[in-house]
This record gives sequence, C-alpha cells and structure tokens, in this order.
Amino acid sequence: MTHLAATAVVTAAAHLMRAGQWTAATELLRASQAENPAEHQALALARAEVAVDQDFAQQTTHAPTALTAITQLIGESTDATVTWHVEMLRLRKDYGTALVQSGDLSFGPEGRDEATSAALASRAERLGENAPGDARRGAVSFYAGLIADNLRGRSDEAFVHFTAALELGEKSGDELLASLALRHLGDHAHTAGDLVLAREQWERSTELRQKVGHLLGALAQQALLAVLLRDEGDLAGSRALATEVNRWARQVELPFLVSQTDALLK
Repeated sequence: MTHLAATAVVTAAAHLMRAGQWTAATELLRASQAENPAEHQALALARAEVAVDQDFAQQTTHAPTALTAITQLIGESTDATVTWHVEMLRLRKDYGTALVQSGDLSFGPEGRDEATSAALASRAERLGENAPGDARRGAVSFYAGLIADNLRGRSDEAFVHFTAALELGEKSGDELLASLALRHLGDHAHTAGDLVLAREQWERSTELRQKVGHLLGALAQQALLAVLLRDEGDLAGSRALATEVNRWARQVELPFLVSQTDALLK
C-alpha cells in the first residue's frame, strides 16, 4: 500500500470532519501508519480534534479518550504550539459539556455554577495571551464570546469578543472563523431587532461555511435563516427551509438541529 504523508492524511480527515463524516475521519487517522514521532503526534492530535468536534455535534463522548492519548503522547513537550492546541481542544470540549444541562443544550446563566463558567473564561483568557498567531487568537476570542454569551449571560462582553474574532478571522484569511463570528454577531443583531443586519451577517456566514465544506455549520445557519424568514412574516418559506434542514439533520444525526427545526415546523 502506498504511504501517505501524515500531513495529507490530517488534511483529508479535516475535510471529512467538516463534511460531518466523523467516523470516516477517525478510521482514516487510525488506519494511517506514522513513520516518526512527529507524524504519530500529528495523527493523535487530529484524532482528538475530530473527537471534540463530533462530541459537540452529536453529543457523543469520544473526546476524553482521545485527549488523554495525545496528552500522554506529548508528555512534557517543549513544543508550545502543540501544547496550546491540546489545551484549546480541552477548552472546546469543556465548553460543550457545560452547555448541556439535563441532556439538552441550554443557554444562559440560570441553573449553572458561576464558578465553573468563570474558570472557563479564565482559561480562555490565558490561551488568548499565549495564542500562536492571529487565527488561533481569533479562535480563543470566539470561544471567550461563547462562554460570556451562552454560559454567563454577558452579551456586551460577548459582542466585543465576537467582533475581535471576526477581525482576526478576516486578517488571517480563516474563513471558518469569520463565519463563526458572523453567526453570533448576527444573533446579537437579531436579538436587537435589526433583521436587515442579521440577514446580512447570517447569509455571509452561510456562504463561508458552504465554501469551506462545513456541513453542520451550513445547516445551522440555514436553520437561523428559517427563523429569520418566520420573523419577517414568510411562514411558508420558513417551513420549507426548516423541513430541508430537518431532513439533513436527521440523516447525519445532529440532534440539536433536529430539535430546533422541529420547533419551527410545529
């Protein structure tokens, strides 16, 4: 069998992950043979990222094992970038875990332990201070915004973080990061009643996610556009779009999108 460089395998796995094919991505990474410690580490780190992404999308529990494996592999590594990446994955996983209450996604500070949410915010701040490059610093800003908005109910603080994430995403050419920031800035516009700005930001976010092949992201955005159509008075258009998102979400097992679009269809 022809040997493939670890970088090529990791890139292919990332595309599979964005397409919602987490199992295929994991199997590809596991089947690949590393020729040296650096490749072994790259494959293990990619497996952890796929696991964290899948856990958030499908509410599975693959990340703890994958994160333990990469942590043991790097040991006392002096590679600050790899260490930072692992800690960022842990933050993403812990945020996703904190977002779920009683088996469902829950937003806002009610019923949450503020000390736990504050600790996540402190971790994000430290990661931001040590982030290697604009794209990674923007990713931390985005998660800091999520923690402020969705766990602590601090919308003004979140808006600042999302704005910074958008600026850094555009500066670094990271279109996925820009799309994430635009999604949440659009949510702030929608909450404020500015449907024109919300549509502009949500449509741009959708286009960017489609461009980079991010299936979950594109479907999540289309669900928001269905909400916007409802709020604009186009109930038939809202139901039609929600029906298609619901169909997709059921086929690729995205429970929170199934729930969101079920509510729209009712």
